[in-house]
Amino acid sequence: MTMRDHMHTDIAEVLIDIEAHLRQLGLWDKIPPSSEALASTEPFCVDTLTLPQWLQFIFIPTIYGMLEAQSPLPDKCSIAPMAEEFFRGTELSIDELIAALQRVDQLISDA
Repeated sequence: MTMRDHMHTDIAEVLIDIEAHLRQLGLWDKIPPSSEALASTEPFCVDTLTLPQWLQFIFIPTIYGMLEAQSPLPDKCSIAPMAEEFFRGTELSIDELIAALQRVDQLISDA
């Protein structure tokens, strides 16, 4: 297994962790947003989706698809700061989710 294969495996494992944390927090939707909401051109689809919806319906499937196709990953990833801002002032226990997002940010940015 090459170094790249190890990194891709690590990224896939962190994506699984992110999904698990979203589910534990009750933030995993059973029904996808409309195709119009998913077609937003705004960063993080801030005008049509919540951050957890963006993670579930845009980010996680996109990164999985890139890993499976062995496509180049983004040069930089910085989702954790957006999540910290999104969850600021909530009562949710988000530390593990933020840690997983920081890890995926680091893995993708270092790829």
